Amino acid sequence: MKILALDSTATVASVALTEDEALLAEYTVLNGNTHSETLLPMIKSALETFGTQPRDIGLFAVSEGPGSFTGVRIGVATVKGLAFDSKTPCVGISTLEALAYNLVGFAGLICPVMNARRSQVYTALVRSDGESITRLTEDCAISIAELDELLSEYTEPVRFCGDGYDITLPELKKCEYLPTPIRLRSQSAYSVAVCALKKYKNGESVSDTALVATYLRLSQAERELAEKNKASEK
Repeated sequence: MKILALDSTATVASVALTEDEALLAEYTVLNGNTHSETLLPMIKSALETFGTQPRDIGLFAVSEGPGSFTGVRIGVATVKGLAFDSKTPCVGISTLEALAYNLVGFAGLICPVMNARRSQVYTALVRSDGESITRLTEDCAISIAELDELLSEYTEPVRFCGDGYDITLPELKKCEYLPTPIRLRSQSAYSVAVCALKKYKNGESVSDTALVATYLRLSQAERELAEKNKASEK
């Protein structure tokens, strides 16, 4: 089964085409938040290289968040558009889960971190046995100090990944960590595809209309509106 997977939740945009878990093509670019301009050309190139049409795809997969509000929306909307009225199943994958899968070959604790602004990171903790990952916590948005405290309760070092890597490590005071190769720190649509295939086999796919984004917290505009409404009530 061919899988088309996307990740546009951060500054990196990634597209992958697979045959089940076998990688056929992966395009990854780091050109800022211009995913509305880059995703479709990458998708077109990947499909044309293998003489494939959207109707030939057996599963659409996408990082559903958390991450950049605009990036998350673009990725989910693109998949919904590609799958529209086709009855092709879709799977949304946590950005953090897909990031953690980048490091599945390293047995031990893995902690993906994404820059959530406002002195916070989106994060989760998973454990890898070298072949698969198991969640230890749910996705959340917390301060780096809180994350440091949480990880200090474990007696083994942690590997980090994600676009929050460079802002997180300098702030850690209590937990031990191991370095992560640069190539494995960023979003990978291939990881999204593999994680999506597992969910699909577990019967966790949805239709294009049921596919939704996950933000974990309100956008800046929503926060400002809530604060404005709260102030007007006083």
